[in-house]
Amino acid sequence: MELAVKELPSPNFGPRRAVDCETRVRHLVLHYTGMTSCQRALDRLCDPKAEVSAHYVIDEDGSVYRLVAEEMRAWHAGVGFWHGVRDINSTSIGIEIVNPGHEYGYRAFPDAQIAALGVLARDIMQRHTIQAHDVLGHSDIAPGRKTDPGELFPWQSLASQGIGLWPEDTVVVAGHTDMNGALRRLSEVGYAVPMTPDLGSDILKPESAVTDVICAFQGRYRQSQVDGILDAETSARIAAVAVRFATSRASA
Repeated sequence: MELAVKELPSPNFGPRRAVDCETRVRHLVLHYTGMTSCQRALDRLCDPKAEVSAHYVIDEDGSVYRLVAEEMRAWHAGVGFWHGVRDINSTSIGIEIVNPGHEYGYRAFPDAQIAALGVLARDIMQRHTIQAHDVLGHSDIAPGRKTDPGELFPWQSLASQGIGLWPEDTVVVAGHTDMNGALRRLSEVGYAVPMTPDLGSDILKPESAVTDVICAFQGRYRQSQVDGILDAETSARIAAVAVRFATSRASA
């Protein structure tokens, strides 16, 4: 499948900033647009007053629009955190996937759209040597503040294509009420959690931090139950994901 990418330049971008003394792209961040139509999303992402953008937009029919050149810093991630990195905009390429989102009638992502995403994501990952464990959802980097791409997004199917990771279902942990252990594992994966050193209140609000980060995890890895409750299955999945991420990073 070849993509015919349509050029629609947005004025909302800037130069990438050095993170850890590097300006290389290392993350791919997936969003949903959360607007009522593709055109409304494109208009907003190209509006200089909005001060937001993304590198690509994928419509529900699989049409792909390029708004910002990959070498530039698009403004899609906002305030976020992942595995020690705060300026995710400078380290990532952002793809907005057209979907009304939770506010306007969240629905499943069409096959044509996901097929186009698969082609585009694999190409980006290959060209920038982005590892599978560095393919993220907006909610991964901003728990509580963002919920996209949400519990209907086909993470498991994409992971089977090497786009993101999916855990083995073989890790069992005793004592599922061990919140400290679960938070430690989530921190090892990359999530912002209350115990992460130097976390500012702009990342997670203390009163809801635990619930928010568990909801973010569930929205990706336990999509049938997104309630922020650390039950036995959520705890086991957190452990499995931690093992999968550790193995992936070690082999990178």
